[in-house]
Amino acid sequence: MVRVPDAKVALSTASVYPESTATAFEIAARLGYDGVEIMVWTDPVSQDIEALKRLSDHHQVPILAVHAPCLLITQRVWSTDPWVKLQRARAAAEKLGASTVVVHPPFRWQRNYARDFVTGIWRMADETDVRFAVENMYPWRYRDREMLAYAPDWDVTNDDYRHFTVDLSHTATARTDGLAMVDRMGDRLAHVHLADGKGSNKDEHLVPGRGDQPCAELLGRLARTSFDGHVVIEVNTRRAMSSAEREADLAEALAFARLHLSSSAGDPSA
Repeated sequence: MVRVPDAKVALSTASVYPESTATAFEIAARLGYDGVEIMVWTDPVSQDIEALKRLSDHHQVPILAVHAPCLLITQRVWSTDPWVKLQRARAAAEKLGASTVVVHPPFRWQRNYARDFVTGIWRMADETDVRFAVENMYPWRYRDREMLAYAPDWDVTNDDYRHFTVDLSHTATARTDGLAMVDRMGDRLAHVHLADGKGSNKDEHLVPGRGDQPCAELLGRLARTSFDGHVVIEVNTRRAMSSAEREADLAEALAFARLHLSSSAGDPSA
């Protein structure tokens, strides 16, 4: 008998870019995703709690996670103070019923923020039931040069956090062993960004199964454990030639996740 694991499969709103946050809800509902993760970025709707509530209610798609605005292009979204960004992300998660805030480690040039980041994340985590799941990143590379852009470290397992997010596109870009990183995270792994990669200098976020990362193996592990977090499809569809092609990619990614979460659940040898 196959046991379907408890992990829900959500769609990151980043996966529909350059289409809108609102479009992500439509696609998630149409394809049968269990929910969405809101990427807070320059789309005004992604920053508007009431608008997000209306979209969630209208499409009957719950918001499972909020990705804090940590990207270079979101340096001015929700404040220029990174701690204020995280406070607002936590407040958004609490109001929207999301269990997780995804956060990147600081950029190295954010020196004060980086210096206090580990203790600050613990302090914030102690103030809420929302999980702050810190995400693994990667070195930046240009030709044969490597720059360590994140502090304290792009490999978040080198620091002490209560909860982690693992991103398999990022492990590909870092050229590191994804399953070994998951082993180091242990039972503090709270959230998964499911995407693939081939080790390019650029963060690829391929549909799972199209790269060389252990996407199926990771899902099999989650299925055989008591993982109670979410699996979020976070793929790059900006090269899709049409909305139909984008939706086909997102349907393929969802089918991959469902297949590998269920097929290994009842098989201890899988």
